[in-house]
Amino acid sequence: MKRFATQPVAERLAALAEPLRLRLGRLLEAHELSVGEIASVVQQPQSTVSRHLKVLADAGWVHKRHEGTATYFRLVADELDDAARAVWRAVREEAVSASDLAEDERRTRAVLAERKTDSLSFFGRHSGEWDHLRHELFGGRFTTVALLSLLRRDWVVADLGCGTGNAAEFLSPFVEHVFAVDLSGPMLSAARARLAGLRNLTFVEAGVEQTGLPVASIDAAVSVLVLHHLEDPSAAVRETRRLLRPDRGGGVALFVDMVSHDRDEYRRNMGHKHLGFSKAQVMAMLKDAGFVDVVYHELPSEPQAKGPGLFVATGRLGEGTKKQ
Repeated sequence: MKRFATQPVAERLAALAEPLRLRLGRLLEAHELSVGEIASVVQQPQSTVSRHLKVLADAGWVHKRHEGTATYFRLVADELDDAARAVWRAVREEAVSASDLAEDERRTRAVLAERKTDSLSFFGRHSGEWDHLRHELFGGRFTTVALLSLLRRDWVVADLGCGTGNAAEFLSPFVEHVFAVDLSGPMLSAARARLAGLRNLTFVEAGVEQTGLPVASIDAAVSVLVLHHLEDPSAAVRETRRLLRPDRGGGVALFVDMVSHDRDEYRRNMGHKHLGFSKAQVMAMLKDAGFVDVVYHELPSEPQAKGPGLFVATGRLGEGTKKQ
């Protein structure tokens, strides 16, 4: 069914005057989503999303479909009349930044994955109930923590840029020793308070670019949300490489940080030196530092998370690597 047969072009354009409505149009052109799902993707309150959807629906840009108690929205360009379709094609390419589109797509994948679980058959529905029951009985962290048992018990691990000790807290029960390194005295004080009951930690007040730890003294190293704070993140990657020893099945480094984004306010408000990193940048940093078997993965985005997408990158020392 063609839309807009009797609506003047000015009214159609007015409905697209708000940037968020343009963003919703791009999203709904690609996916049919409910109000709650859209709100999770664009990180806006449901009331805000509903208000903008009403404007788009009243102007005929989107239509809704009811399925049981759920209502889904969609923009179908082929169902617009010729004038409306021309208007949409003229504005859609400039509607949303590439980084916003990428973040929306990551969050949409997570939302649709949740819907798939919720919309399975009888067995699928009960699987969802089991996940809820399991969380009520045992909490939400035990699977992740239990997987740390795959680490060798005799390993020495460095948490580089440890902050308040989140990663060190997870690692400590499963390895021989953890070096918690951070340049910020207040952060280390918070980490000491948090990890006061753990006896296999050493706190080191130093920059991750020059830790002062001995060469080839660490079996594995982790660095979580650190690189974007550094003027020269490559220096930190090289220092990590210097610390590692490959002779006990280790020699592996893991880095978690943000993918490239355009949230420039992070520079002003949080002192970020880099607006995330591209896959090419990350791969080059690790390979240039001497790592082999470099692997890069974008992490699934949680619908409730408000920040940019994250990646995890790992690299290891090759066999026969000499001390540097």
